[in-house]
Amino acid sequence: MTSLFVLDPAAVATCDAADKQGVLEALADRFASVYALDRDSVLEALEEREKLGSTGFGRGTAIPHARLDRLSQPVCVFLRLASPVSFDSADGMPVELVFGLLSPEKSGAMHLHALAAISRTMRDDRMRDRLVEAPGDEAVYALLADVSERDAA
Repeated sequence: MTSLFVLDPAAVATCDAADKQGVLEALADRFASVYALDRDSVLEALEEREKLGSTGFGRGTAIPHARLDRLSQPVCVFLRLASPVSFDSADGMPVELVFGLLSPEKSGAMHLHALAAISRTMRDDRMRDRLVEAPGDEAVYALLADVSERDAA
């Protein structure tokens, strides 16, 4: 069974960003370096989506997402922030966990299914705690890889 999205181990990182724009730039950098995507195109797509309304999900999490040409399947980046950042979330809480998602331009339901799986994961308080407390990026990746495979089943 294939997963709903690709999450490369190198796409999981701890990040020190000063503000929301810094988080979006860190996501664009990571998407570019891990998945060989054009950084400026990624950043522009994420910024455009953010203009429609904050992707600050609540409970200290954000799920910035967009659709891009030249992708064949959804790809993700996961950032743990070194310190919480204001993200204009509905609940007003600053963000410390950021799950970025890019999907093919015409992905339709595929994009929505990937977003739903990510949001289920981020709504799970126990999982959130485990992600925050994980000892390193490899441990975070292991937790998220299990979720990706389970949701695809």
